[in-house]
Amino acid sequence: MDWYVLRSYLLLFAGTFFVCLLIFMLQFLWRYVDDLVGKGLSWLVLGKFFFYASLTLVPMSLPLAVLLASLISFGNMGEKLELLSMKAAGVPLIRIILPVFVLASVISLGSFYFQNRIGPEATRQLATLLWSMRQKNPEVEIPEGIFYSDIPGYNLFIERKDKETGMLYGMMIYTSDAGPDNTQIVLADSARLQSTEDHMHMKMTLYSGERFRNMDAQSGRMLKASIPYMRETFVREVDYIPFDNNFSMMDANLFNNNAQTKDLEAIDTGIDSLSARLDSLGHAFYANARDYYLMRDLPRTADSLTRHRRMERLLETAVPLDTALAHLSTENLQRTYRAATSRAHATLAEFDFRGIITESENYSLRTHLLEWQRKFSLSLACLIFFFIGAPLGAIIRKGGLGVPVVVSVIIFIFYYIVNVAGEKMAKQGEWNMLFGAWLSSMVLAPIGAFLISRANKDSMVFNIEGYRHFFMVVLGLRYSRKINRKEVIIEEPDYPRLRDELMSLTDDCRSYQEHHNLRRFPSYWRLYFHYREDRRVMAISERLERLIEELHNSRDNVVIGAINEYPILVPDAHTRPFHSSRLCLATGLFLPLGIFFWLRVWRFRIRLWRDLTQIQKLSPMIAERIDLHVLSQEISDTLKHETGNH
Repeated sequence: MDWYVLRSYLLLFAGTFFVCLLIFMLQFLWRYVDDLVGKGLSWLVLGKFFFYASLTLVPMSLPLAVLLASLISFGNMGEKLELLSMKAAGVPLIRIILPVFVLASVISLGSFYFQNRIGPEATRQLATLLWSMRQKNPEVEIPEGIFYSDIPGYNLFIERKDKETGMLYGMMIYTSDAGPDNTQIVLADSARLQSTEDHMHMKMTLYSGERFRNMDAQSGRMLKASIPYMRETFVREVDYIPFDNNFSMMDANLFNNNAQTKDLEAIDTGIDSLSARLDSLGHAFYANARDYYLMRDLPRTADSLTRHRRMERLLETAVPLDTALAHLSTENLQRTYRAATSRAHATLAEFDFRGIITESENYSLRTHLLEWQRKFSLSLACLIFFFIGAPLGAIIRKGGLGVPVVVSVIIFIFYYIVNVAGEKMAKQGEWNMLFGAWLSSMVLAPIGAFLISRANKDSMVFNIEGYRHFFMVVLGLRYSRKINRKEVIIEEPDYPRLRDELMSLTDDCRSYQEHHNLRRFPSYWRLYFHYREDRRVMAISERLERLIEELHNSRDNVVIGAINEYPILVPDAHTRPFHSSRLCLATGLFLPLGIFFWLRVWRFRIRLWRDLTQIQKLSPMIAERIDLHVLSQEISDTLKHETGNH
């Protein structure tokens, strides 16, 4: 049996893993399609790109594959009643899923090894490929609205670009390749950048523009010129820019500081280095601020005792600000204000700069700490998804690619949203690192434990009728009668007796309404602290159900339709909110909750009054119908008797 369960799961896991990997690859390709299209990349480069990209997506594909395979495999066994047969043979669900649990544990360990050994190198190579591809055909990568300086000696600015035609509009070129004294600026209405056939130059075609060139200050002929620059107008102009556009791989070691390209040992080393650097930065900033703002007159070699005495002397001789300003003249006061404002702005800019440096180092440290935790949390997700998918498939009992795929996608999207939100908050320093990294696991692990316990006890977690009944009780709703005419009736109803009982029931309902003002608010004291059963309503409800059961044997469609309109009475809903007297007492003492249920009971009292009115309306109608039926039966019997005599 273990081999049968394991074999069924393995086949599905292999298929779902490649499907999930393909889905993530398509999403990844859509994200970086601009870096691939129009670059003239060889098949070897594209093959490396897809290979390294697929390796980096394996850790994310494994949890989804485990979840989907668990749902489909155990859903198939539940739909074919194989799980039921195993349980009938005395094998519990925990024992049935044990071999798959062992396999999921192996997959989880393999995911951890993959992330720690293969994933970092694949991420480094993929980042190198992406950066190298972006440097090929730079006309595709020129951003809109900012200066682009990746072409040596040129700064390019464009207002917008057309990705379909490759045209660049609103172009400005600042050239300084011949030195700062011989710069030139080119303004063009539109332009196009293309690579030459040997990929060693960029062909720049400019349309409808002007060129402004600075005069050479070293030239004696230009010193006599009457204008400081030269202006040239053109309709179309072609320039060739030296640029090696052949694909070349950059050095992969440039990405060694990225946390995603490190294993656990390298991450630990990086965390120690970043912590030491932050500590040294903090001490350096503190020493600099102390020496500049308090001890700037002392030599740097002064010991700590001298600095402490200087601090005490400053505090003793400190003069209040208002007193110091009162002795200054107007001119000196304005000069002091200007100097203080200038110094304050300079100090603020300095501290902002230091804050940027410190925040950058802190962000890098948090990224390393998060990546260290992520290697474990993403591996554990395989086990968590197994404990969600296996019992869920046993409960749903639906195989194939319909319901399991929908459920898997919903669960994984929920996991992804929670995981991304937690990691983002932790990376920004707004949450604790452990809490942010393990938030998704802390949310899904209790769900998996609940599902495995329910499935092991054969609990109908997804019984729609059970949930429907629960919410109808909570909201005070009720079912309507659905009585159909019987095809075969063995015993006809005793119509004369039923007619008398219907009229008696009508009189009892009318008498109850006269002696009980149901539309009035109930007594708060009697409701919670002095409960008494309403036996009359209980008796009316029992009599009504008995009469309906007997009238169900009628062949008259009018009678069958009338008894369907009888309400279903709830005998104790108008007397107390709960069956437990202790719970009623606790609710009554807690005043806000007590008022809510007090109003709820008043609503049930009004509904009971309407139900009794409905009974008084329907019973006489059914009684008249019975009279007609009895009369027609008597006429039929008389005619048969006379015919027999003749």
